[in-house]
Amino acid sequence: MPSYEITTDRSRLDLDAMHAFLAQSYWSPGIPKAVVERAIANSVCFGVIHEGRQVGFARVVTDKATFAYLADVYVLEAHRGRGLAGRIIQAVKRHPDLQGLRRMLLATRDAHGLYVKHGFKPLAAPDRMMEIHNPDAYGSP
Repeated sequence: MPSYEITTDRSRLDLDAMHAFLAQSYWSPGIPKAVVERAIANSVCFGVIHEGRQVGFARVVTDKATFAYLADVYVLEAHRGRGLAGRIIQAVKRHPDLQGLRRMLLATRDAHGLYVKHGFKPLAAPDRMMEIHNPDAYGSP
């Protein structure tokens, strides 16, 4: 199996690569590069590196004490099926800044099976959760 490394070293993250993927994703179509850059600057980030190139990513929005939100998890299609998404989630769960949290949330349209394997469950009390959702925040893709 080819060698993959998961890193939290921001200097090794490729903003152009992350923006290219996220701007085409179902969850952030058309997201401006400056917004991706700001999101990365304010999150705990995990990059998957293969042969010097970034092929996967995840970020966690957190107060590092009680709460975290896992976002923007992806692995490029050519590298899927190798357990990399699971490795990213394991790295997230082991990260020292993300220990002892009371709650970690995420949103997914199609990867429930992956996240269940790593301890995520449907909301225990969805009637307590509320949101402000603006799906057109970035304009049309």
